[in-house]
Amino acid sequence: MKLKNYFHVFVTALVTVLVTYLFTNANTHTLLFQNFVIDNSIAEVPNNPKFVLPIKCKLDQDCFILLYSDRDPSPKAVDFGCGRQTYDGHKGTDFAISDEKIMIKGVAVEAVAPGKVLRMRDGIPDRRVKNQADRDAVKNIECGNGMVIDHGNGWETQYCHLRNGSIVVKPGTVVKAGTQLGMVGTSGLASFPHLHLSVRYQGEIVDPFVGANAKSGCNTARNSIWQQPLNYKPTGVIRSGFATIAPTMDDLWSGKFYETVLPENSTALIFWVQIYGVLAGDKEHYQLFAPNGEQVIDNRKEIESANKTWMGYVGKRNNYQSLPKGKWRGEYHLTRNNKVLVSLREEVQLN
Repeated sequence: MKLKNYFHVFVTALVTVLVTYLFTNANTHTLLFQNFVIDNSIAEVPNNPKFVLPIKCKLDQDCFILLYSDRDPSPKAVDFGCGRQTYDGHKGTDFAISDEKIMIKGVAVEAVAPGKVLRMRDGIPDRRVKNQADRDAVKNIECGNGMVIDHGNGWETQYCHLRNGSIVVKPGTVVKAGTQLGMVGTSGLASFPHLHLSVRYQGEIVDPFVGANAKSGCNTARNSIWQQPLNYKPTGVIRSGFATIAPTMDDLWSGKFYETVLPENSTALIFWVQIYGVLAGDKEHYQLFAPNGEQVIDNRKEIESANKTWMGYVGKRNNYQSLPKGKWRGEYHLTRNNKVLVSLREEVQLN
C-alpha cells in the first residue's frame, strides 16, 4: 500500500515538473512546432487550387500550348475546346518553345503551386524522337527527366522532358509557386522542345482547363484551375523567316534559319512559315516583294488535311541576278471560313 502511495506521489511530481518546464520554455517548443509546419507546407494548397504557369515565358509570344489533354475516352481524340490539338490518350498539357536553339539558351520550368517534391529523375539525354527506333530507345522512360510534386489535399503535378542536367530540386525539397525546377528540354518521348505537365487529383488525371471531376468530352462545365485565365488557341505561329534552301520540319525544330542578312549570290530565296493547328480547307496566301516594292510571288494554297504542326514555303531561284540587293519582304495569311487566323510579315536583307 505504501509502495502504491509513493508511486502516486512520484507521478504527480513528475507531471508538475513537466508542465512547468513546457510553460517556461515555450519559445523552444514553438520552434520545434514551426519545423513541423514547414515539413507539411504542402497543406497550403486548398481543394480548389489555382495554379501559375509552369514555364517562365510570355505565352503566345515566346512559348505556346501545342497540345492539350485528350477528353475523349474512345480511340478518337478531342481537346477541351472541341478541337484537334491533342492525340488519343494524351494526359497533360504541352507548353512548347520554338526550337532547340532557344532550348539551349534556357527556358525555366517552375512549380505551379506550393508543395514538396516526391520523386525526380535526371540524366536522360536530350534527343528529339524522329522514328520508331528513337521511340524504342526511351521505352519505360517516356517522361524523360522530371519530377512529381505533392501539393496536399490529393493534388499532384508531374513535369516531363526537362533538359538533361538542369534539375535543381530533389525528393523532399519544399517549393513555392514559381520555384524553379529545371529547364525545358527534349528528354524522353519528345519530338519537339516542350514541358509536359500532368495534373492529378486523388490519383485521377485532371485537365487544368476544365477542373476536377468533370465529365468526359468537350461539352462540359469549365472550372479552370489556372490562376490567370488562359485563352484557348488551337492555331498559331511557331516561327517564320527566310532561307537559301528549302527547309524541313527537322531544320526548324533544331533552330536553323534565323538569319536576317543573306548573300546576294544565294542560290535561292525561300520565305517559310511554321504553324500549329491547321485544318483541311484552311487557305494560305504567300506574297514575296522585291526591294523596289514589286510583287514577285503571289501564291494561294488550300490545305488538304489537318495537321498539328505545319510548314509551308515559297521561293525564287537566283537566275542571272534575279535577286537584287536590298530588303526583301514576305507576307503570309492563314484564313479559315473567311476569318484571318494568322497574319505575319518577315524581312531579310540581301547584300
